[in-house]
Amino acid sequence: MSLILLDAMGGDFAPKNPIEGAILALKDKNFNSDIGLVGDEKLINESLNNLNVDQDLLKRIEIFHASEVISMHDSPTKAIKEKGNSSIVVGLKLHKQKVGDAFISAGNTGAMAAGSLLILGRIKGIYRPAIATFFPTLKGKTLVLDVGATVDCKPFNLMQFAIMGSVYMKIFSGNLNPTVGLLSIGEEPTKGNDATVKAHQLIKQTNINFYGNIEGKDIIKGVVDVAVCDGFVGNVLLKFYESVGDFIRSVILKYLKEPPSDLSTYDYQNYGGAPLLGVDGISIISHGKSSPLAIKNAILVAERMVEEKLNKKIEKEIELFDKDEYKQDAV
Repeated sequence: MSLILLDAMGGDFAPKNPIEGAILALKDKNFNSDIGLVGDEKLINESLNNLNVDQDLLKRIEIFHASEVISMHDSPTKAIKEKGNSSIVVGLKLHKQKVGDAFISAGNTGAMAAGSLLILGRIKGIYRPAIATFFPTLKGKTLVLDVGATVDCKPFNLMQFAIMGSVYMKIFSGNLNPTVGLLSIGEEPTKGNDATVKAHQLIKQTNINFYGNIEGKDIIKGVVDVAVCDGFVGNVLLKFYESVGDFIRSVILKYLKEPPSDLSTYDYQNYGGAPLLGVDGISIISHGKSSPLAIKNAILVAERMVEEKLNKKIEKEIELFDKDEYKQDAV
C-alpha cells in the first residue's frame, strides 16, 4: 500500500483545507493508499478532532511533525536551506528516503520546485523539470508545460518537455497517441524565437505525435492534447487563464444577473495539483487557494502516478533520445 505525503501547512487555508481534502480522498472508494500529514502535530490533531474523523479513517493517517512553515513571501532557495524543519523540506526528505511515495503541497510554489530539484534530484537523462497542468478547453482539456519551473529553456529542454507531456497525457487521458503542439507566434516552423525554431526541428525527430507549432488561441480551442512552452510564457499563460473564469462570471452576472451552474467545469482548481515532471520522485504543486476538493484531486493524481510508475515510463522514453547531437545546448 502506498503512502501519499501531504503538506498540512501549505496554502492560504492550511491546515483546514489540506486536512479536509485528505479526508475526502480517504472516503473515496477508488483511493487505496494511506496519507501522511506533514506539519505542526498539535495543529493537525486539533483539526482532525474538530472534524470528528471516523476511527477507521484515522488509522489510515500518519502524522509527521514539522515545526516550521515556508511562507508565500519567503525566498524559495533561501528558505529550503534555512528552514530545514519546514513542512516542505521534511515532506520532500521523507519522500526521498522512501518513507512516502509522493509529496503534495499547496505552499510556496518556488520552494516546492527548488526543493524537489535539490532534494529529490532529476530523473536519469532529464536536464530541467517542468510543471504540467491541465487547461480546460472547448474539447475537454489540454496539458500545458512548463508553467513555471524552468523560465529560460534550451531547445533540448523543450523537446524533453514534449516527451514527458506525451507520456503523462497517455496515462491520464487514456489516449495512447496524444497530439503535442509547440507554442509559438505562428504555425510555420520558422516562426518564433531561436529556441522555439530549433526545438521544432528536434521534436520532429522524436516518435511522439507532433502536431507542429500552435498559437495561443489554439489552446482554448483544444487543438492539441499537449502544449509545450518555456516556464516564462507558460506561467504568464496560466495566470491569465486563472482569471478567465471569474471574468466570465462577472460578465454574465452583469448582463443576466445569474451565472450558469456549469461554469465550474472551467475552474482550474477542479483539476487538483500540477505535477513537477522530471524530478526523481512525485512532487505535486497545488494552488495556494486550493479547496478541499482540489486537494483531494491532487491526492488521487499522486496515487495514480505511483501506480502507473510514471517516472520509469518517462525515463524509458527519454533514453531513446538521449543522444549527443540533440544535447549541444542542453545545459
